Amino acid sequence: MILSGKTIRDKMGKEIIITPYDDGRINPNSYNLTLHNELVVYKSHELDMKKQNDTQTILIPEEGFVLQPGTLYLGRTQEYTETDKYVPMLEGRSSVGRLGLYVHVCAGFGDIGFKGYWTLEIHCVQPIRVYAGVEICQIYYHSIEGDYEPYISGKYQNNKGIQPSLLYRDFER
Repeated sequence: MILSGKTIRDKMGKEIIITPYDDGRINPNSYNLTLHNELVVYKSHELDMKKQNDTQTILIPEEGFVLQPGTLYLGRTQEYTETDKYVPMLEGRSSVGRLGLYVHVCAGFGDIGFKGYWTLEIHCVQPIRVYAGVEICQIYYHSIEGDYEPYISGKYQNNKGIQPSLLYRDFER
């Protein structure tokens, strides 16, 4: 079951944490999250799953930054989120998608217990100017049935910023 916006609001600060929180961004069954002013791109066109791939950081200026097709941009939400009771999910806003901008390739599914900022896997179908602070995606919450073990530690838990792929660590095990 997906939580309603009213339920998200009622559970805010207790079973759901979103910081900073703005009540004006509650939707009927989600909450809008905003884009931070940093983007990360990989330096090499060819990436290797078994290696830590080098990145560079781009700051989005006040006048915005034009994203180009064929490039994967990693961004993050300005908001820190956590919940130990619900499954957090992330989707792009329809207004953003209608401009040909995608905010995640495959990582829209969170784990119960995830604490941190959401890394966005941003790509576009045509050049588009983006701005820091824009409401770019929405988080929504599912209830879960049965016993579960919360996500306590992992590659991306308690992150402080944009997280490039850490898949290479799986090969080190």
